[in-house]
Parts: sequence; structure tokens; C-alpha cells
Amino acid sequence: MSIIQKIWSRSKRKAAYLSGDARHVLGLDKELYQNARGSRIILYHNVCKGDPHKFNTLFLTCERFEEHLQYYKKYFNVVSLDDYYAGNFSDEKFNICLTFDDGLANNYHYVLPLLTKYRIPATFFVTAIRDAGFDILWNDMLSIAGYYGPEKFTYKDQTYRKNRNNKYVDENGALYADKLRSTGFNEKAALMSFLEQLTGFKANRQDDDYWLQMTPAQIKTMSASAYVSIGAHGYYHNDLARISSTSATSEMTMCRQYLENLTGKQINSFAFPYGSYNELVLKDAKAAGYTQLLATDFINTGDGQDNTLRERFTVNPFISTANQLNAIIRGSYA
Repeated sequence: MSIIQKIWSRSKRKAAYLSGDARHVLGLDKELYQNARGSRIILYHNVCKGDPHKFNTLFLTCERFEEHLQYYKKYFNVVSLDDYYAGNFSDEKFNICLTFDDGLANNYHYVLPLLTKYRIPATFFVTAIRDAGFDILWNDMLSIAGYYGPEKFTYKDQTYRKNRNNKYVDENGALYADKLRSTGFNEKAALMSFLEQLTGFKANRQDDDYWLQMTPAQIKTMSASAYVSIGAHGYYHNDLARISSTSATSEMTMCRQYLENLTGKQINSFAFPYGSYNELVLKDAKAAGYTQLLATDFINTGDGQDNTLRERFTVNPFISTANQLNAIIRGSYA
């Protein structure tokens, strides 16, 4: 896409969002919500009290998230993941299912009380990283290092510098995070130890909402709620499509065992970290006992025919609630 095409595309999108906000102010979007039919699984990650874009783009403020819930409650039919798979939908409203990935403690502190307040169900996909002895995911560590860390650092004879987005890149401009996606966890763990010492970020307790994982006790409390179901999200939060089949199967099996032992409930659902999967990962996930498999976008045209596999629509943290609801109904941000 040329620069002119990109500018034109951004201008069209901005105009569409301004139009959506204007329709909302005039009350013209209510008819859209009331007449919408269909279904969608929505993907959230995290909520925080303020400064949602401090480290990455995976956060909404509590205020914005509660506004989403208020509109969902008023205009949509919100179903559990089990009901979504069973097709237990309303014929009179648009049907949605809420999911959260990564298992950060902010889900326990802020999301659970709001779900209880509005009596809305959601599924939380949690890693077993606590069982591995860590309280943070490797990708969150790298994001925080990009904020607090030096302009450049040398690690294992390689020098990495921040780009204009505070992401570390190598001498060729390739993202360090992409390189790590293709490694096992031992290499990630060694880097995490290095970055923690380099930045000392854990001393900033006001940042806990942005990285701290739920404790086992918090996961158990979440699981006991009538509005929560727990799903698996990998043992280490590795990209399963980029590691060996043996390692991927082990991660999926160990995560399931950890969560089942912790909650006392059967864990049937699995959300692929980063939405990444391939045919072998699908096969291994089913062999590990999962019957509900969540991606973001299908990678093959025939994946929609797999009755275990579903796509999800990721929330956009940069747009208004009205435009978010419009996008959910359309299934697109275009």
C-alpha cells in the first residue's frame, strides 16, 4: 500500500469514527443496536484505573470497560462460552461472548466486580506461569523494559536499541519480541532475569496493574464466581506454532492440569497465545482434551468448518464505546 493510500485509508476511518460519534450524540445508533442480529466472541485483555497506553495497547480504563458493559446489558444478549458453542442465542438481539486473555491480576481486582455488578458472564484464559515460578509474562516484561530501560543494551553479544515506539529492535530494525516468539522459555526466562535487574521496575508498585499475574488464590476465587469460567492459555505463554509439537503439547497439557487442580473444575477451553496456531497445534490441542479452541483470525478457509474452533474480535482501545459497538456488529474496523 502506498503512502497516499495509507493516508486516504486513515482519513476514511477517522471520518467514519467521527460519523459514529455524531450518530451516538444524536441518538441515531440505538436503532442499529436494536435491529442487529448475529453473534461475536469479543477479546479483551486488561483494565486499569488510568493511563491505559503506558506500556502497550492491551488496556482499557475501568471507566471505559464499564461503559461497554452498560451498553452490552442494554442492547445485546451476553452469553457464556458454553452457550456460545451450543448456539444458545437470542433471535431478538445481537449475541456476544466476552473473553479475557493473559490472566493479569487487574482482571481479578477490576473486571470481576463489574461482571458481578452487571451480572454478565465472561471466560478468562489464564497461563500457568505462576506454577513455573514467575509472576509476569515474558512479553509484558519486554514492554515494561521498553518504557523504563535504557536507549540501548547489549545482551549475549547483541545490541538492541529502542525504536520510536519504545520497542527494542536489533541492528537490522527487527523487533526483539518477534525474535523471542520463536524461542523456548529457557531463553525468555534468562532475558527476564536480565531485564528485571536492568530496569528494577518492580519497585514501582503503582505499575502492578500493568504486569502482575493473578495468584493461585485469586484464580480460585474467580473460578468460584457464577459469572466466570476459566480457560487455558498455555503454560509459559509461548507461541505454540513456533515451538516443537512435543513442547506445545506439553504446555497445553500442563496448563490444563494446573488449572484443573487449582479450580477443581474441568478445563475444556484453550485460547492460543497471540492467536497463533497451525494444523499440528490444532491436532495436539484436541489430543490434549480441549473441545473449545479460540483463535483471533482463521488461518485457513476451511477452519470455519471445525466445530471446535472459533474466531474472536479484539477490542480497539483507541475508539469510543459507540464506535466499538458498531465495529462489533460489523465484525470489522474498516
